[in-house]
Amino acid sequence: MHPGEIARHAPRRTAIVCGSTRRDYTWLDSRSRNIAALLHHRGLRPGDVIALLLGNSAEFLAVAWAAQRSGLHYVPIPPRLQPSEAAYILADSGAAALFVDDAGRQACPDGRSGEVLTFTIGSEPVSGSESLDVALDVPEVSTALPCVEPLEGSDMLYTSGTTGRPKGVRRPLERQPLGADRRRVERAQELFRMDENTVFLSPAPLYHAAPLRFAMNVLRIGGRVVLMPRFDAEKTLALIEGECVTHSQWVPTMFARLLELPVAARTRFDLSSHRVAIHAGAPCGVALKHRMIDWWGPILHEYYSGTESIGFTHVTSEEWLARPGTVGRPWRCDIHIVDEHGRECPAGVIGQVYLSGGSPLEYHGDPAKTAAAHHPSGWATMGDLGYVDDDGYLFLTDRKAFTIISGGVNIYPREVEERLLEHRAVADAAVFGVPDEDLGEVVMAVVEPAPGCSPSLALARELYQHLRDRLAGFKAPRHLDFVASLPRLETGKIRKHDLRTRYLAADERGHSADQMKGG
Repeated sequence: MHPGEIARHAPRRTAIVCGSTRRDYTWLDSRSRNIAALLHHRGLRPGDVIALLLGNSAEFLAVAWAAQRSGLHYVPIPPRLQPSEAAYILADSGAAALFVDDAGRQACPDGRSGEVLTFTIGSEPVSGSESLDVALDVPEVSTALPCVEPLEGSDMLYTSGTTGRPKGVRRPLERQPLGADRRRVERAQELFRMDENTVFLSPAPLYHAAPLRFAMNVLRIGGRVVLMPRFDAEKTLALIEGECVTHSQWVPTMFARLLELPVAARTRFDLSSHRVAIHAGAPCGVALKHRMIDWWGPILHEYYSGTESIGFTHVTSEEWLARPGTVGRPWRCDIHIVDEHGRECPAGVIGQVYLSGGSPLEYHGDPAKTAAAHHPSGWATMGDLGYVDDDGYLFLTDRKAFTIISGGVNIYPREVEERLLEHRAVADAAVFGVPDEDLGEVVMAVVEPAPGCSPSLALARELYQHLRDRLAGFKAPRHLDFVASLPRLETGKIRKHDLRTRYLAADERGHSADQMKGG
């Protein structure tokens, strides 16, 4: 199914709610068809790429569906990025068109008009762009409608490890007719009991893989998507009651925020409609999950997957309570735990987690990274370590090599290190995650000063501001320390595992962000 089919038999059914905006399936079908026709009129064809520099809104999903229904790839870009970071993703993805709204204005790179078709939604056009509504209101767009072949497109999301800038995960398009992509629909029905009566709450930004894919999937089956412009703990509870939410998607940091609410706020709302609360994206502490199950009941569903979509595991609350810490058993895929020699490990032995049976994996423009993610048998990995028990339940023991997952958001250490190394006072730097009760992990930077530069709070403040000027704020370190010499292997590679162990204790991490913001 897809929104066009739903609009034909239930035209006034609500599709999207965001703040005071409510849109039905007729609007979603018409709006996405018209945007697809505009892109066709401007020369885009199946296999081309568009980018979305948009906040959570009905328009975000209309633009995404325009691409999904016309055989295009669509790249969500976080509005929190710096313009230079957004420009990198635009250039690397080869985007031919860019959509911007008020949330994305500050991240919109200057001077894109000569390179990328740029359309502004709902505000004064950014420099070099066109108003989307004005661009749609020409006869040529209506003329182009019959020319848009209804083909399945795909998202193209950016992810990375520790070796440099993010890389796009680009699924091959096979010119399948619109509606043919049913794998995620079947998974939603089988594991989460989603159907046309589903009311799905997404309190997280749609530029993340899980919120986007769940929302798009709900719109395939005729359910309702309830978006929040930004997460607010008490408002989420009000929305669950007010919209009779049945399903929701979270990261563990949101659970921590909810549990911080006063008892009066947590008990004020009727949550009886809420049947399935899905979470992933970061490790969830055992104690935190126990508290959520005690409050909401056994409605929590956890899964392990990733932007790469190479496989999927799933665990219910009942299963998790019997095996605390597991991320579940595989769904329509197989798990392979592999040792350092490439051999499969028996149950209970830790190794690198490979999956087979999911989507093909290709990192756009990076054949070396693509090859490194594959086993000779064809299995693929996201770099995590773990083991399976005798019943086939997967337990993760470490995140992929040093990628920091802070509040459900991936932060890539090498990107921060490269910006630090641009500073004259830095001879070398190591960036990694350290545990944090609130966010799961936060960014820790350890700097080896350049000759003649002395460690000081003033220098820490200078480096912190240097990073804030060049990277999104959430990538700046919460802690920064100086060492005379970074520990290294004989090959010269920094021993990050040793460093991380040294800084596990919260009171031994050098200068804090609060100190570095001052002065």
